Amino acid sequence: MNNEGLNIEYKREYVDDIRKTVIAFANTNGGKIMIGIADNGTIVGVEDADNVMLKATNAVRDSIKPDITLFTTCEREIIEGKTVIVLTVQKGTACPYYLSGKGIRPEGVYIRQGASSVPATETAILKMIKETDGDNYEEIRSLNQELTFDYLQKEFDTANIKIEKSQMKTLHLIGEDGLYSNLGLLLSDQCSHTIKLAVFEGTTKEIFKDRYEFSGSLLKQLREGYSFIDRYNRTRAEFEELTRIDKRDYPTTAIREALLNSIVHRDYSFSGSTLISIFDDRIEIVTIGGLVKGISKDDMLLGVSILRNKNLANVFYRLKMIEAYGTGIPKIMENYQCYSIQPKIEITDNAFKITLFNTMFTQEQNKNKPTRKVFYTEGEQRVLDMFVSADTIKRKDIEKVLSISQPMAVKHLKSLLEKSAIEKIGSGKNVRYKLK
Repeated sequence: MNNEGLNIEYKREYVDDIRKTVIAFANTNGGKIMIGIADNGTIVGVEDADNVMLKATNAVRDSIKPDITLFTTCEREIIEGKTVIVLTVQKGTACPYYLSGKGIRPEGVYIRQGASSVPATETAILKMIKETDGDNYEEIRSLNQELTFDYLQKEFDTANIKIEKSQMKTLHLIGEDGLYSNLGLLLSDQCSHTIKLAVFEGTTKEIFKDRYEFSGSLLKQLREGYSFIDRYNRTRAEFEELTRIDKRDYPTTAIREALLNSIVHRDYSFSGSTLISIFDDRIEIVTIGGLVKGISKDDMLLGVSILRNKNLANVFYRLKMIEAYGTGIPKIMENYQCYSIQPKIEITDNAFKITLFNTMFTQEQNKNKPTRKVFYTEGEQRVLDMFVSADTIKRKDIEKVLSISQPMAVKHLKSLLEKSAIEKIGSGKNVRYKLK
């Protein structure tokens, strides 16, 4: 008889460890387990062939996931006048195969290494998963199958949307094999990715004021992260005659969209945290993963969107947290349209950074600057002349009186804001402007 090797293993008698060898063969290049042969190749045979075959086939059927039975055969052979049971295992098409009681982790997944069956490393397991499921992270089987969804259930209950196993399959939290996908992991209470948030004194990172790390379901991180940032988005009151007008440091819509963007579009195949830094003059959000291949920065600013995590985005859309794909960045820019300073976007191959500036901080800095002679263009002067007959004006008033387009009216307003000639009052559709 040939010696044991990569594709053949001898067993003097049936033992439960045969399951590990079956898994190793299925995850590697296939092989044969010959029961009734000693390690040195001596034929000893089996006494009750039917019982041994029953034990072997039951072990394959009941103890190994995914189902490997279609890739195995169990037969008896007469060698040197003695009965030997030959269990043949082909390489499977749904690697990694694993012990059902251990799960997709090193103690449950085995591979063949020479004449031995050894636990696979996490790197080897991930490689097998990618080869089977492809490179789409959210559709790949999760290494952790012990997941709970208490927070997800809470969000769906609040939205009055049913979420049971069938819906989880439709939403791709559960794959066709009945196992949780990485999307399931991201939305589970056991999500391993986090958001790290730090608050600094002043405009540098020298002095920490506060810090926090948000974990759990991405939905939970979104809620808690937004609430934390909102605590530092101060509200300041100004009065226009007898009317109180509340202004916030940052447009709330811009914060919301920037945070959503960091969660929905990040690359979760990397393990690093999303980083949020709050300074007196700005908020910085750094996300792992640059733009999806084929999309440029200019495309993104126009609202062009190719989703890295389309299934995750779909869940957020179902929960009405996202109105339409590709609108996030344009909304952020729109909310800063009438301020003198605009959000800053920086992109590398593996990271995306957006900086939102504190609108009130910028105005305060401008007030403290030494006075200097200011020159106005003809169009800007015509806008200023409108204040002779009105205390406040709207953008549409400028378009009508000056017979100019909306972009030109916005240009004049932005320039006058930068020159501290006028100030903005109100928000949204009620935005008006008055002389400083």
